[in-house]
Amino acid sequence: MANPFAKGWKYLTASLDQKIEENADPKVQINQAVTAAKQQHEQIVQQASAVIGNKNQLEMKLNQLVQEQQDLTEKTRQALAQSDAAQRTGDAEENTKFAHVAEIYATQLVSVEQQLEEAKTLHKQSVSAAEQAKQQVKASEIKLKEQLAQADELMRQVQQTQMQESSARNVEQLGAFQADSTVPSMDSVREKIERRYAQALGAQELMQDSVDGRIAEIDVSGQDMRAASRLAEIRAELDAGKTQAQGEIEQ
Repeated sequence: MANPFAKGWKYLTASLDQKIEENADPKVQINQAVTAAKQQHEQIVQQASAVIGNKNQLEMKLNQLVQEQQDLTEKTRQALAQSDAAQRTGDAEENTKFAHVAEIYATQLVSVEQQLEEAKTLHKQSVSAAEQAKQQVKASEIKLKEQLAQADELMRQVQQTQMQESSARNVEQLGAFQADSTVPSMDSVREKIERRYAQALGAQELMQDSVDGRIAEIDVSGQDMRAASRLAEIRAELDAGKTQAQGEIEQ
């Protein structure tokens, strides 16, 4: 059965890692990736330097062994020559001494030549390793340049994203502003002016209607006066006619 405490701890750590990843600053993460890439390239360069340094050290060892080989070969020849000369003169002691010296030099020469062969083999391997190390350094340089270019591009994208987010927040804040209720709005002022203007037009229409009515009343009154005057004239004529008729009858 799984340990519930261990299971809970793993869950908490996983949840914490996820939250940290979600809330992490992209710029910081980009800088961390760039730093890691540079460190990796530096490690490759250091390893390549060590490999190339080993090759150079083997080359110096080869030169030293070659020089020792030449010196021991020359010393062996000289000892043999002196031993032969002593033998020709009949000096057995000198002959034995130089012969022994020649054997010592020959033994040392064999040892040096063995070391020389081993050094040549190692040097051949080191030359191949050094070439591979150089190729790895070149490949690492190319990769590092690509990573740095990607980091620059990502950094520009992050900056653009932050600018867009800032603009969106500003627009949202502008939309959240409320108009001051103590100050009349343009719409309310316009509505008030239009209402007063309409009322003024209505009053003017009423006034115009009243003037026209008065004019009509005056016209009617004038007609009535003219009609009354005409009626009086007709009555006067009738009265005059009646008076004349009575006078004629009386005569």
